Amino acid sequence: MNKPELLIPAGSLENLYIAVAYGADAVYIGGEAFGLRAKAKNFDQEKMIQGIAYAHQYGVKVYVTANIIAHNEDVDQARAYFEELLEIKPDGVIIADPGMLMVAKEVMPDMEFHLSTQANNTNYATMQFWHQQGVKRVVVARELSLDEIRFAKDKVPETLDFEAFVHGAMCISYSGRCLLSNYMSGKDANKGACTHPCRWTYHLVEETRPGEYMPVYENERGTYIYNSKDLCMISHIDKLVASGIDSFKIEGRMKTALYVATVTKTWREAIDDFFYDPDVYAAKLAYYEAEVRKCTHRQFTSGFYFNKPDGDEQIYTSNTYTRSYTFVGKGMDYDPIKKLAHIQQRNKFVVGDTLEVLKTNGKNIEFIVNTMYNIEGEIVKEAPHPKQDIWIEVDFEILPNEIIRRPADQGEA
Repeated sequence: MNKPELLIPAGSLENLYIAVAYGADAVYIGGEAFGLRAKAKNFDQEKMIQGIAYAHQYGVKVYVTANIIAHNEDVDQARAYFEELLEIKPDGVIIADPGMLMVAKEVMPDMEFHLSTQANNTNYATMQFWHQQGVKRVVVARELSLDEIRFAKDKVPETLDFEAFVHGAMCISYSGRCLLSNYMSGKDANKGACTHPCRWTYHLVEETRPGEYMPVYENERGTYIYNSKDLCMISHIDKLVASGIDSFKIEGRMKTALYVATVTKTWREAIDDFFYDPDVYAAKLAYYEAEVRKCTHRQFTSGFYFNKPDGDEQIYTSNTYTRSYTFVGKGMDYDPIKKLAHIQQRNKFVVGDTLEVLKTNGKNIEFIVNTMYNIEGEIVKEAPHPKQDIWIEVDFEILPNEIIRRPADQGEA
């Protein structure tokens, strides 16, 4: 039984550092073109070089997304982009489009290629076909059950790896091949510009009764008929492993540093616990589930893994996230002699607040802010300015890239 890779999204260089700090085996990132998250901060060439070097220093792999559905004008530009990647040397490139794969193989013959979920990998014959084209890994379609994944895994060569989403937002369309955004806002989801109309409010309007908005589902604010719950399989690691999945993929290149830290740490701990002793893992299920709820999330679902979802897997009354904790700062350095932690502030906190350090190793630590100083060394009562440098007196080490959070109902967000 092989231990699966924990694959974490990194929409920015900062999130890459945080994913590495909290135990990712690999991260996936996007360049400034050809990925499906155009609104993420993404990586220019310099940041990509920097991020890959940093990850490799800690034995973490980096995969680069190039999984748009390409049009004619994209192909020649993609060739130049792949020539850049050839020099930068990521560990793999994620592709969905056959033409893009053909060009990428010509430019980077020794690169490892992963086939995106956008390619609709729903059966073993399709997977075998792509493996014959040089694909090392397929990201299986989210519409597959665990039984279907196991069946396909037994049918394909052992040299083909399976990657599957195990946590994060679910797309309403088949394997993400959505036309809603393009149709309703002119922004192509399949080229990275999705405006997420699946999360918008909808009413039913009859043609001869303009202005009369009839809710599709009884709610005075309308309905969110396409709004899926978030996937969370952290209580089913035993079943995921038994299905033959080689890489557990977390969704979220648009998510915050708090999300990346929280989900990475919790999934790292859960996977390690399961492979250390399944009984230890089983005893901690409630703990894992509570922890992953400490960052922004919607209600959770197991998606298609056990059965085909019905209406209960949709959220009809709201398109907002649940947020129980607020990201207030990130560790920068610690002076053990003066017992001062250098914190880069992200949301306002004040003297008297109870904060929690999400430790990269071991149990999280709660503390009360008693004394803090600004960059001039002056005692201050609050940290109200974005990315303000603050020094806090604490009697334990806060490491670089460790996340500091507080309950969302305490103080101001």
